[in-house]
Amino acid sequence: MRNAALTLGLIAGVMGIFVGLFGYGYAELTERHTEVGEFLGVFENPGFIRFASFVAPMLAIAGGAMAKARALWGGGLMLLAALCTYAAFGFNVATMFPIGFAALGGILAIAAGKPDEPKAHF
Repeated sequence: MRNAALTLGLIAGVMGIFVGLFGYGYAELTERHTEVGEFLGVFENPGFIRFASFVAPMLAIAGGAMAKARALWGGGLMLLAALCTYAAFGFNVATMFPIGFAALGGILAIAAGKPDEPKAHF
């Protein structure tokens, strides 16, 4: 289960990078060019979008990398990444796989109560 959590966390993080790049870019574009925001709409909280665009993929990758050695911490980070992505962008076609993979990886990491190694995390 820890290997699956590692893989899902890394995939979620890489996919989240692309979502974050577009989210951060759109927040910057609408701030600098207000006519684009008037035509296509603006984010209600662009500061949080910028924050989540950077932090959520990083949390997913770090959680996936920690899943083998510290499954509880890694699972918590992946669940936090999924929540952060959902809070910033909602659940849509661009975010369903990063949210789903990070959440599933987090659940698998936390559920690894009987670890592959002799040291348990609870």
